[in-house]
Amino acid sequence: MRARNATHLALTLLVAAGLGVCAASVEAQAVGAKKSPASKPASSSHRSQHSRKSSRRERGQKAPTPERISEIQQALAKDGSFTGKPNGKWDNSTIEATKKFQEAHGLNPTGKLDAKTLQQLGLGSQTAGVAPPMPPISSSALQKTTPPQAAGKQ
Repeated sequence: MRARNATHLALTLLVAAGLGVCAASVEAQAVGAKKSPASKPASSSHRSQHSRKSSRRERGQKAPTPERISEIQQALAKDGSFTGKPNGKWDNSTIEATKKFQEAHGLNPTGKLDAKTLQQLGLGSQTAGVAPPMPPISSSALQKTTPPQAAGKQ
């Protein structure tokens, strides 16, 4: 019975030591991966990048840059809707000026920028907001091809 208990204890210690070595190895790999991303295997690197940085496109309109806001404020000032000095900040006076401009030009006075407002200000595309974008037409589709004439036709 004593030999059996000793054997059982020895096997338990071996298993515990094996698990300890395995855990230490996994921990060392994790620490090494944090220090140098190049040491990761390609498949786990690929997966971890996707979990950190989504490749999905963000929805919604992006905020205009301060330079673009100044340009909009200048256009609103030319119209007489904006009375302040262009400062590149989308503040309450700019929102109110935008609402005033939109109302004067028959647009929905939301105070938000949209394609039609930018178009009326002379800062947008001539086709923005008018119709959905059209797919590009290839030059080969424009050329009419004629089938070759059969040689020796009688």
